Order: sequence, then structure tokens, then C-alpha cells
Amino acid sequence: MAYLDHAATTPMLPAAMAALTKELGEVGNPSSLHAAGRRARRVVEESREAIAAAFGARPSEVVFTAGGTEADNLAIKGLYWSRQQQCRRPRILASSVEHHAVLDPVQWLVDYQGAEVVWLDVDSVGRVDPQHIHDEIAKDPQSVALVTVMWANNEVGTVQPIAQCAAVAAGFEVPCHSDAVQVAGHLPLDFAASGLDALTISGHKLGGPLGVGALLLGRSVSPTPLIHGGGQERDVRSGTLDTPSIAGFAAAATEGMDTRPDREATVAALRDDLIAGVLKQVPDARLNGDPRMDAAHRLPGNAHLSFPGCEGDSLLMLLDARGVHCSTGSACSAGVAEPSHVLLAMGSSPAEARSSLRLSLGHTSTRADIEELVATIGPVVERARAARASSAEQA
Repeated sequence: MAYLDHAATTPMLPAAMAALTKELGEVGNPSSLHAAGRRARRVVEESREAIAAAFGARPSEVVFTAGGTEADNLAIKGLYWSRQQQCRRPRILASSVEHHAVLDPVQWLVDYQGAEVVWLDVDSVGRVDPQHIHDEIAKDPQSVALVTVMWANNEVGTVQPIAQCAAVAAGFEVPCHSDAVQVAGHLPLDFAASGLDALTISGHKLGGPLGVGALLLGRSVSPTPLIHGGGQERDVRSGTLDTPSIAGFAAAATEGMDTRPDREATVAALRDDLIAGVLKQVPDARLNGDPRMDAAHRLPGNAHLSFPGCEGDSLLMLLDARGVHCSTGSACSAGVAEPSHVLLAMGSSPAEARSSLRLSLGHTSTRADIEELVATIGPVVERARAARASSAEQA
């Protein structure tokens, strides 16, 4: 098997598995006052400190959630609601290439809470212009509830100028959130240095367990809770904390921070070989996203390509049958036969957007994975094109 879908989820790191399984054998609710509860609380707080250290935050700024989607919803809905308490601030500025964990809560606020959204355009590589953010806020600063721009795109891998975006928002005293799920553990990430007010990370994207994540939340902002109950996590996110998953998350974050520079270089080199090998076998394939391969512009493990004359779903299934696992885009949109909203926003036609594959690498990727893909992609593309041509003739 050649697993090339690390952007969807990456295998757990050994340290994370060890920390998770150790805690699964223990007992104790971290909110309980007896010895077992205090032991669990100590694990949670030590994990909070480790995650804060890994991502340039203070421990008090780490709010645990059940994953990236919940953290995005908490940031967007919570900040929007809290910003309505003093005066009406209906406008949300969001990039047009966000993950659906951001797109959908923004649209829900528009549909049901009277919000108004400004979808920020991107250029042909998927990048937001901070000047556009400035110009939109400047039209009426008092009407803006928040700005949200993802740090790096989950489909095409383009890295945004996030510090510049945050600085623009801060200049107008508007809170700024970023979905950094694809960045954490893969590129340098410093919450304090970013200037952001809120930042989303997810455990299973960086070698931790599924079902756990965090919202890094600056002390100057206080979102309205989505979940009410025991008042855990700064009264922002109630619910019994998942001690085993949090321990695994922290172990993955720590190991990721310690090994990231070497791993980033290794993965980026494999990514470059993958792209070169695919383009040699399929010369008319097109690389999407920023063509600059350095970490300031593109995620190290991302290769997103379009194959003219093919349907991405056909390519995916043909590759899967040969033991090569990849995706056509976000795993959260799998099964939906629609062109990628990211590629459409970048100027691709619907046909081009449907002809694309995301090939993503991670810490377990090997040269054998790349060789397997390169050996397979040519015949697979030929078969997918033949199938499409046959369908067109029958139609």
C-alpha cells in the first residue's frame, strides 16, 4: 500500500500511541477532587503546557476540543456572538478557499443569525491579499465581527501571509482567527508571533489521536460558548476532558516540534520527486497551488495536480484498486460529486476542478510510495481518459 493521503489523517506517532494507551489503563475524571481525579488533572495540565510550548502559546490559551471542526465552530460562532453584545457587527470576512469547517458555520450564521459575509477573493495560486482585507474592513470597521483566513490550504497547499492578515485586522481592533490544522506539526507555528486572536489545531493531522484538537485562544478575546455545562476550559468549552486523547495529542505535538525541521526537509524532497515523476509520465498534468516549493509558500507534503480529460473520482478509484491511496480534495467532502470550491475560486473551470487529485505525504512516506505512484499513474490516466471518452460517446 502507498498511503498518499496524510492531509486527511496521518498515522499516529509512536510516542502518541504510548501516551494514549498508558492513559487508557488509568481512571479518573480530571474535574474530580479525589486522588484519581487529581492525577488525571495533572496529565491534562502537563499536556496543555506541552502543546502551548510546541505552538508558541501560553498554557492558559489552550482550549481543548473534540477536534478541528469543533474548534473552528467555537471560534467563528463564538466570536461572532460575543461581538454582537456591545453593538451590531454583522460582517464576517472569510477567504473563499476555507475548509468546510469554516465555510459552513459562516454560512449558518448568514442563514440563521443575520450575519453578512464578505468572501475574500484569492489569486490564481489560492492566496489572499492582505490589502483586500484592509480595504473591506475600512469600508465600515464598526460593522466587522471577525476575520478568518486559513493558514495553509488543505487542498492545494498554499500558505497564506497570515501574520500580515492578522496585523491588518488588529489595526482595526477586529479579532482574527486562522484554521491552522494543516500547518501544526508540519511548518513553524508560533501563536504569539502570529498576532492572531484564535487558532485551530487538530490532533490527528500531526500524528496524534482522532477526536481531539484545540483552539488557541488569546486572553483578550472571550467567545460565547457553543456548549454549556460544567464550565471547563475557561467556561468556553464545557464537557469532561478526554485525558487519554489529550495525552496522545501532547506527545505528538512535542515529538513533532522536536523532529519537524528534518522531517519537513525529507517530506519536501519526496514531494518534489513525486511531482517530477508524475509530470514525466503525464506531461500535460498541471500542478495547482503555489509553484514555489519553499515552506513560506507551500506545505511540504502537498502535491495537487489536475489531469485533463479525466474525472478525479475515476482516478482515485483506479489508483485505490492498485493500492495507492489519495483523495480528490478534502476528506470531509468525500462522496460529493461537485468541483472543488478551492479550484473554482482560483479560476479553474468546473471540468478542470473535477479532474484533480491531492497527493499528500507525511512522516511515514517513503521513496517506495513515490515509485509505486509514478509507475501506476500513466496507465491509470490513460484508462480514466478512455472511460470518460466512452461515456461522452454514449451520451
